[in-house]
Formats: sequence, C-alpha cells, structure tokens
Amino acid sequence: MRDVDASQLSSQGRGVGASVVVDRVRKTFEGGQVAALRDVSFTVEPGELVALTGASGSGKSTLLNLVGALDRPDGGTIAVGGQRLDALDDPSEYRAATIGFVFQRHDLLPTLTAAENVQVPMFGRRPRRARESRARELLAEVGLAARADARPGVLSGGERQRVAIARALANEPRLLLADEPTAALDADTGAQVLDLLEQLREQRGTTILLVTNDDDVAARADRSLRLRDGVIRAEEPRSA
Repeated sequence: MRDVDASQLSSQGRGVGASVVVDRVRKTFEGGQVAALRDVSFTVEPGELVALTGASGSGKSTLLNLVGALDRPDGGTIAVGGQRLDALDDPSEYRAATIGFVFQRHDLLPTLTAAENVQVPMFGRRPRRARESRARELLAEVGLAARADARPGVLSGGERQRVAIARALANEPRLLLADEPTAALDADTGAQVLDLLEQLREQRGTTILLVTNDDDVAARADRSLRLRDGVIRAEEPRSA
C-alpha cells in the first residue's frame, strides 16, 4: 500500500469540525448491575484529534457509541456541534449528516466494488451520478483511484480500511469516530492509515475521536484520555 501525499487530498468539502461536550455521562448494562461509564466529562474542540485509551472493558467503545447516537446514556448529556443528542428528533439523520464511522472491521459489502461500498451512505441523499462521482473522488483522495472497481476480496487489509475511511467521509462529516482503526493491521500499514487520518483532518478540519489500546497510536493524537472502570483516570498531552 503506497503512501498518500497531502497534496493529493482535495480541499473541496473542507469544513469546520464539530465540538464534542460530554457532561457527567453514565451508562449501565444488565439492568444497572454493570456500570460501563461513571460520570464521564470531557470536551473535544473542533478539529482536534483525541484518543480514548484504556484496557478492554474500560468503557471506550461504549462512549464512542453514545457520541455516535448508536445508544443512549442513562444519565448526563452529550452535545456535538452544539446539538444535544437527547433532543434529537431523528438520530439516524444526525448520524448521516454529522458523523463518519470507521471501525476495526471494515464491514465492506463483499459483493460490491470499492466505489459502490463508498456510495452506500449516500443512498437517499444524492442522485446516482453524484454518488458515483463523489465515491471515485474520495477513493482518489485515499490513494485508491485505480482500485475503485475492485471488490473487497482482492484488496489488502490496508486498502480495505482506506475504502472504509472513504465511505466514512461520503457525507462530509464534521466528526469522525474511529474504533480501533489500526488493530487488525500490521505496524507499517497501521501507521499509514494514521497518516491518512491526520492528513484528512488537516485538509478538512474534521474532528476525530479515536479509540485505541495501542500507546503508539495514542501518541499520535493531540491528547489522550485514559479510561479505567468507566472513569477518566488521566489526560495526557501529545508527546513532544
């Protein structure tokens, strides 16, 4: 997988990233018996890249799901771009218009080409020709113009993750939520994916909230928030 130079990334779609304000958020499971998050509070500034770190079960992915409106907290509030999530009339529209998701597993549809996979979030939001043009533009931005018509089965792991990033950017999100985006990749390929995320952030101003168990990945963020037993135990600035 080749590197992508920042000059390849289009300035079209450049926007202002969304702020994230989490205030005293609580989340429990199993009828309240298991506390996943306990009065968690933090703020992410527009355009900032923040890593959520901690051991498995510390509440990182739960928190990401709450910010993405894939679940609701049991207490406290979350606001993204000034919009309180508990006041949303349609969480699915919020997710489509504001959020891009990148997961550890790319979850690409195996019967679709790379370009068709990137188009999926745009169905119902753009006409066909606009979807096709946008998908190929995004694949070019992530260095996969020549692989647009390839299906996931013939792509490398790093290429599949690049397609997933292009798909996450389809609707020009103000906030990108990435859950262990490099965990299934080797060190070199993972570093290149992180390079791409940083370049996209610099070009577009997108806010990125990233979950990782890897201290080397966390060191690439502007700062990291370390969770343990559902509580933020430490905040660490980027290493010099």
